[in-house]
Amino acid sequence: MLGFKGFDKNLKCRDKQYEIGKTYEEDEAKLCNKGLHFCEHPLNCFEYYSPAENRFAEIEAEDVDAETSDDTKRVAKKITIKAELSIKGLVDAAIKFVFDRATWDDTDKTTGNRGAASATGDQGAASATGNRGAASATGNRGAASATGNRGAASATGDQGAASATGNRGAASATGDQGVASATGKNSVAMAIGYEGRASAAKGNWLTLAEWKKNKKGELNIKTVKTVKVDGKNIKPNTLYTLKNGEFIEADK
Repeated sequence: MLGFKGFDKNLKCRDKQYEIGKTYEEDEAKLCNKGLHFCEHPLNCFEYYSPAENRFAEIEAEDVDAETSDDTKRVAKKITIKAELSIKGLVDAAIKFVFDRATWDDTDKTTGNRGAASATGDQGAASATGNRGAASATGNRGAASATGNRGAASATGDQGAASATGNRGAASATGDQGVASATGKNSVAMAIGYEGRASAAKGNWLTLAEWKKNKKGELNIKTVKTVKVDGKNIKPNTLYTLKNGEFIEADK
């Protein structure tokens, strides 16, 4: 089973040292008690390790106990630490997690759980309102909205908008001048396109990219940073962009 695991900055989890590429085994596996714990949903890792200073990895789990929790936390007797993931990689994995489990509809709106809506033309709108729903807008100036818990919204066209309002949601805007918003609890808004902007509720996380031009005039990513919306240094429900490595309030 594929999963995701959080660690501290030294790649430790509960005083156990891990290494990328290594396999670990324990004799027993009991949820929240014994064994090697991980999450099926990538963003559930944030409930145990905040993204600001900690590290995350994709893992392969074997001999997984059948017991599940309210989130997607699981426990196994054997795991392999496959690869370390950046915050961008974790958010991308979260969107893939939801999209892979969604039931796609030909319409641009779906209300059922695990439903998915897709809008591929310019200025299209896709809305998924059920839990674990997926909304994708791939055209320019498209809008994707996921309102249920553990939903994912992805807008890949230029000037696109992605919004995730449910708990543990992920909103990703990867096109130029895109806007991402996450208002549910334990959620992430990621805008990594050129001049991207993102906002989130207090306690959530923003991930933004800053771009620069090389000598040929081509744009390349300069840095990608993540910050928690603490209500003091970073205001809730306020659009931010990344400039000179700092989060600054953006024009609406």
